[in-house]
Amino acid sequence: MHRFRPARRLVITAALLACGTGFVAAAELPADVQAKVERAKKRLVEMAADPVVIATVREANTRDASGMNNGKWVDLPDSDPLVKAMLGGKASQLIVKWEQADPTINKILLRDQKGNIVAGSTKPLIYNNATRPVFANALKGQPWAADEIKPDTTTQIPSVHVSAPVLDGGKPIGVIHAGLTAK
Repeated sequence: MHRFRPARRLVITAALLACGTGFVAAAELPADVQAKVERAKKRLVEMAADPVVIATVREANTRDASGMNNGKWVDLPDSDPLVKAMLGGKASQLIVKWEQADPTINKILLRDQKGNIVAGSTKPLIYNNATRPVFANALKGQPWAADEIKPDTTTQIPSVHVSAPVLDGGKPIGVIHAGLTAK
């Protein structure tokens, strides 16, 4: 009987750790925030289907952005011609109107198929976010939302990230995403 106790302790410890980890991973957003998230996902799908958005992403996918990276982007002032062009285009103007019409959203960004910023309501901190869940998950073809509230990297507002694919003929060609204020 004594020879099984260490194994039993190990199993019990592993089970407790698994339960603890499961509890943290299964944490849910508050009901009011989750309702905002579901509305935002639907709205982003509508935004992603706008002809100006699709055309902007389609055109951006033909450009070579290999000279830009996150480090260079951070150093660019808002007055830089590249930043001004990104924030001043038709898609950005439309995105600003959408953001202003919805007080629950604190930023909206549009990215090409490689995760590069092509339009937005603000200059984001990150130029390319291809490896981040907000981009990578939506590029698979379905709307996505984070399951946690944390300060947004650009705005520092406690937010939930929500995204939707930009589809062209049913194929994901980019992503539109938003920071949803979680108050």
